[in-house]
Amino acid sequence: MDEVILTGGNMMPVVRIGDTVRRETGPWTPAVHALLDRCEAAGVEGVPRARGVDERGREVLSFVPGDVLADAAAEILWSRDVLVEAARLMRRIHDAGAGLVGAPLSWRAPAHAPAEVICHNDFAPYNLLMSGGTLAGAIDFDFASPGPRLWDVAYLAYRIAPLAEDAPGFDPERFGSPVARVGELVTAYGADWSATEVRAAAAARLDELAAFTEDRAADTGRADLAVHAVMYRRDAGLLRD
Repeated sequence: MDEVILTGGNMMPVVRIGDTVRRETGPWTPAVHALLDRCEAAGVEGVPRARGVDERGREVLSFVPGDVLADAAAEILWSRDVLVEAARLMRRIHDAGAGLVGAPLSWRAPAHAPAEVICHNDFAPYNLLMSGGTLAGAIDFDFASPGPRLWDVAYLAYRIAPLAEDAPGFDPERFGSPVARVGELVTAYGADWSATEVRAAAAARLDELAAFTEDRAADTGRADLAVHAVMYRRDAGLLRD
Protein backbone atom coordinates (compact mmCIF):
# COMPACT_ATOMS: atom_id res chain seq x y z
CA MET A 1 0.00 0.00 0.00
CA ASP A 2 1.11 3.58 -0.61
CA GLU A 3 2.84 5.49 2.15
CA VAL A 4 1.58 8.98 2.95
CA ILE A 5 3.94 11.24 4.87
CA LEU A 6 2.19 12.85 7.83
CA THR A 7 3.19 16.43 8.58
CA GLY A 8 3.72 18.09 11.93
CA GLY A 9 6.36 15.88 13.51
CA ASN A 10 9.57 17.52 14.69
CA MET A 11 11.60 14.45 15.62
CA MET A 12 11.32 11.69 13.00
CA PRO A 13 9.42 10.83 9.81
CA VAL A 14 5.89 9.50 10.29
CA VAL A 15 3.93 7.81 7.51
CA ARG A 16 0.43 6.45 7.15
CA ILE A 17 -0.26 3.14 5.43
CA GLY A 18 -3.96 2.36 5.26
CA ASP A 19 -5.36 2.53 8.77
CA THR A 20 -1.94 2.33 10.42
CA VAL A 21 0.88 4.75 11.24
CA ARG A 22 4.54 3.74 10.98
CA ARG A 23 7.56 5.41 12.55
CA GLU A 24 11.09 4.58 13.65
CA THR A 25 11.56 2.62 16.83
CA GLY A 26 13.98 3.24 19.68
CA PRO A 27 14.88 1.81 23.08
CA TRP A 28 11.78 3.54 24.42
CA THR A 29 9.33 1.83 22.04
CA PRO A 30 8.50 -1.17 24.29
CA ALA A 31 7.67 1.23 27.13
CA VAL A 32 5.41 3.35 24.93
CA HIS A 33 3.66 0.24 23.61
CA ALA A 34 3.15 -0.99 27.17
CA LEU A 35 1.44 2.33 27.98
CA LEU A 36 -0.75 2.13 24.87
CA ASP A 37 -1.63 -1.47 25.73
CA ARG A 38 -2.72 -0.36 29.20
CA CYS A 39 -4.91 2.33 27.64
CA GLU A 40 -6.47 -0.22 25.28
CA ALA A 41 -7.13 -2.67 28.13
CA ALA A 42 -8.76 0.13 30.15
CA GLY A 43 -11.00 1.09 27.21
CA VAL A 44 -9.48 4.55 26.75
CA GLU A 45 -10.79 5.74 23.38
CA GLY A 46 -8.92 8.07 21.05
CA VAL A 47 -5.46 6.67 21.82
CA PRO A 48 -3.33 4.82 19.23
CA ARG A 49 -3.24 1.05 19.58
CA ALA A 50 0.17 -0.62 19.43
CA ARG A 51 0.27 -3.23 16.69
CA GLY A 52 3.87 -4.41 16.79
CA VAL A 53 6.70 -3.78 14.33
CA ASP A 54 6.69 -4.07 10.55
CA GLU A 55 9.16 -5.78 8.22
CA ARG A 56 11.29 -2.61 8.10
CA GLY A 57 11.58 -2.43 11.87
CA ARG A 58 9.15 0.47 12.23
CA GLU A 59 6.53 0.48 14.96
CA VAL A 60 2.95 0.00 13.80
CA LEU A 61 0.21 2.04 15.46
CA SER A 62 -3.45 2.35 14.62
CA PHE A 63 -4.34 5.59 12.86
CA VAL A 64 -6.50 7.90 14.99
CA PRO A 65 -8.72 9.95 12.65
CA GLY A 66 -9.41 13.61 13.28
CA ASP A 67 -8.21 17.15 12.69
CA VAL A 68 -5.40 18.67 14.74
CA LEU A 69 -6.83 20.95 17.41
CA ALA A 70 -4.04 23.49 16.98
CA ASP A 71 -5.24 24.11 13.41
CA ALA A 72 -8.87 24.70 14.41
CA ALA A 73 -10.67 28.04 14.44
CA ALA A 74 -10.41 30.01 17.67
CA GLU A 75 -13.99 29.11 18.63
CA ILE A 76 -12.95 25.45 18.75
CA LEU A 77 -9.34 25.78 19.89
CA TRP A 78 -10.30 27.86 22.93
CA SER A 79 -13.67 26.23 23.62
CA ARG A 80 -14.18 25.57 27.30
CA ASP A 81 -15.81 22.25 26.39
CA VAL A 82 -12.63 21.17 24.62
CA LEU A 83 -10.56 22.24 27.64
CA VAL A 84 -12.69 20.05 29.89
CA GLU A 85 -12.61 17.10 27.47
CA ALA A 86 -8.81 17.33 27.22
CA ALA A 87 -8.39 17.29 31.00
CA ARG A 88 -10.67 14.28 31.33
CA LEU A 89 -8.88 12.37 28.58
CA MET A 90 -5.56 13.05 30.26
CA ARG A 91 -6.95 11.72 33.53
CA ARG A 92 -8.10 8.49 31.84
CA ILE A 93 -4.67 8.00 30.28
CA HIS A 94 -2.91 8.67 33.57
CA ASP A 95 -5.11 6.24 35.48
CA ALA A 96 -4.71 3.55 32.83
CA GLY A 97 -0.91 3.71 32.81
CA ALA A 98 -0.26 4.28 36.52
CA GLY A 99 0.53 0.59 37.06
CA LEU A 100 3.67 0.97 34.92
CA VAL A 101 5.31 3.32 37.40
CA GLY A 102 8.34 1.47 38.76
CA ALA A 103 8.29 -1.15 36.00
CA PRO A 104 11.71 -1.98 34.45
CA LEU A 105 11.12 0.01 31.27
CA SER A 106 13.31 2.43 29.32
CA TRP A 107 11.60 5.76 28.60
CA ARG A 108 12.81 8.36 26.12
CA ALA A 109 12.25 11.36 28.40
CA PRO A 110 13.58 11.68 31.94
CA ALA A 111 11.38 10.70 34.88
CA HIS A 112 10.31 13.29 37.44
CA ALA A 113 9.59 12.84 41.13
CA PRO A 114 7.22 12.00 42.59
CA ALA A 115 6.45 9.43 39.91
CA GLU A 116 2.69 8.97 40.24
CA VAL A 117 1.67 8.16 36.66
CA ILE A 118 3.12 7.88 33.16
CA CYS A 119 3.02 11.43 31.80
CA HIS A 120 2.46 12.07 28.10
CA ASN A 121 4.86 15.05 28.38
CA ASP A 122 3.54 16.80 25.27
CA PHE A 123 -0.23 16.83 25.78
CA ALA A 124 -1.04 19.97 23.82
CA PRO A 125 -3.31 21.18 20.98
CA TYR A 126 -0.82 20.07 18.31
CA ASN A 127 -1.13 16.48 19.61
CA LEU A 128 -4.90 16.53 20.20
CA LEU A 129 -7.47 15.63 17.54
CA MET A 130 -10.99 16.87 16.91
CA SER A 131 -13.86 15.18 15.11
CA GLY A 132 -17.45 16.35 14.78
CA GLY A 133 -16.86 19.25 17.12
CA THR A 134 -15.59 17.14 20.02
CA LEU A 135 -12.20 15.95 21.17
CA ALA A 136 -11.38 12.72 19.34
CA GLY A 137 -8.08 11.69 20.86
CA ALA A 138 -4.41 12.26 21.60
CA ILE A 139 -1.34 11.14 19.67
CA ASP A 140 2.47 11.10 19.86
CA PHE A 141 3.30 9.27 23.09
CA ASP A 142 6.99 8.85 22.28
CA PHE A 143 8.18 11.16 25.05
CA ALA A 144 6.05 9.61 27.79
CA SER A 145 7.77 8.94 31.11
CA PRO A 146 6.99 8.55 34.82
CA GLY A 147 6.19 11.73 36.70
CA PRO A 148 3.71 13.61 38.88
CA ARG A 149 0.21 14.22 37.59
CA LEU A 150 0.71 17.97 37.96
CA TRP A 151 3.71 17.93 35.60
CA ASP A 152 1.45 16.90 32.70
CA VAL A 153 -1.56 18.99 33.75
CA ALA A 154 0.57 22.12 34.08
CA TYR A 155 1.89 21.84 30.52
CA LEU A 156 -1.64 21.34 29.20
CA ALA A 157 -2.66 24.44 31.14
CA TYR A 158 0.25 26.35 29.62
CA ARG A 159 -0.97 25.50 26.15
CA ILE A 160 -4.75 25.58 26.53
CA ALA A 161 -5.59 27.91 29.46
CA PRO A 162 -3.48 29.49 27.97
CA LEU A 163 -0.45 30.64 29.96
CA ALA A 164 1.68 30.97 26.83
CA GLU A 165 2.31 34.14 24.86
CA ASP A 166 1.85 32.07 21.70
CA ALA A 167 -1.95 31.81 21.81
CA PRO A 168 -3.37 32.95 18.44
CA GLY A 169 -6.97 34.10 18.53
CA PHE A 170 -7.38 33.82 22.30
CA ASP A 171 -9.64 36.48 23.76
CA PRO A 172 -10.38 36.35 27.51
CA GLU A 173 -13.56 38.35 26.94
CA ARG A 174 -14.90 35.54 24.78
CA PHE A 175 -13.29 32.44 26.25
CA GLY A 176 -12.72 33.27 29.92
CA SER A 177 -9.62 34.41 31.76
CA PRO A 178 -6.61 32.08 31.84
CA VAL A 179 -6.84 31.91 35.64
CA ALA A 180 -10.48 30.82 35.51
CA ARG A 181 -9.69 28.32 32.76
CA VAL A 182 -6.86 26.82 34.84
CA GLY A 183 -9.39 26.25 37.60
CA GLU A 184 -11.81 24.58 35.19
CA LEU A 185 -9.06 22.36 33.83
CA VAL A 186 -7.92 21.24 37.29
CA THR A 187 -11.49 20.54 38.36
CA ALA A 188 -12.20 18.56 35.18
CA TYR A 189 -9.07 16.50 35.80
CA GLY A 190 -10.34 15.76 39.30
CA ALA A 191 -7.72 17.52 41.40
CA ASP A 192 -7.51 20.57 43.64
CA TRP A 193 -4.19 22.26 42.81
CA SER A 194 -4.14 26.03 43.10
CA ALA A 195 -3.36 28.30 40.16
CA THR A 196 -0.07 29.13 41.90
CA GLU A 197 0.91 25.45 41.99
CA VAL A 198 0.01 25.03 38.32
CA ARG A 199 2.05 28.08 37.32
CA ALA A 200 5.08 26.89 39.29
CA ALA A 201 4.95 23.44 37.70
CA ALA A 202 4.49 24.96 34.25
CA ALA A 203 7.54 27.19 34.77
CA ALA A 204 9.67 24.19 35.74
CA ARG A 205 8.37 22.28 32.72
CA LEU A 206 9.29 25.22 30.46
CA ASP A 207 12.82 25.39 31.88
CA GLU A 208 13.34 21.78 30.82
CA LEU A 209 11.63 22.30 27.47
CA ALA A 210 13.78 25.35 26.73
CA ALA A 211 16.99 23.41 27.38
CA PHE A 212 15.79 20.52 25.20
CA THR A 213 14.78 22.90 22.40
CA GLU A 214 18.10 24.75 22.55
CA ASP A 215 19.92 21.45 22.11
CA ARG A 216 17.68 20.54 19.17
CA ALA A 217 18.31 23.96 17.60
CA ALA A 218 22.07 23.47 17.93
CA ASP A 219 21.89 19.96 16.44
CA THR A 220 19.64 20.86 13.51
CA GLY A 221 20.51 24.50 12.85
CA ARG A 222 16.81 25.36 12.88
CA ALA A 223 16.32 29.02 13.77
CA ASP A 224 12.65 28.50 14.60
CA LEU A 225 13.57 26.15 17.45
CA ALA A 226 15.94 28.74 18.90
CA VAL A 227 13.12 31.30 18.82
CA HIS A 228 10.81 28.85 20.61
CA ALA A 229 13.43 28.25 23.31
CA VAL A 230 13.67 31.99 23.98
CA MET A 231 9.88 32.17 24.29
CA TYR A 232 9.80 29.26 26.74
CA ARG A 233 12.35 30.94 28.99
CA ARG A 234 10.49 34.24 28.78
CA ASP A 235 7.17 32.56 29.63
CA ALA A 236 8.76 30.69 32.52
CA GLY A 237 9.96 33.98 33.97
CA LEU A 238 6.54 35.56 33.57
CA LEU A 239 4.87 32.60 35.28
CA ARG A 240 7.23 32.94 38.24
CA ASP A 241 6.54 36.68 38.43
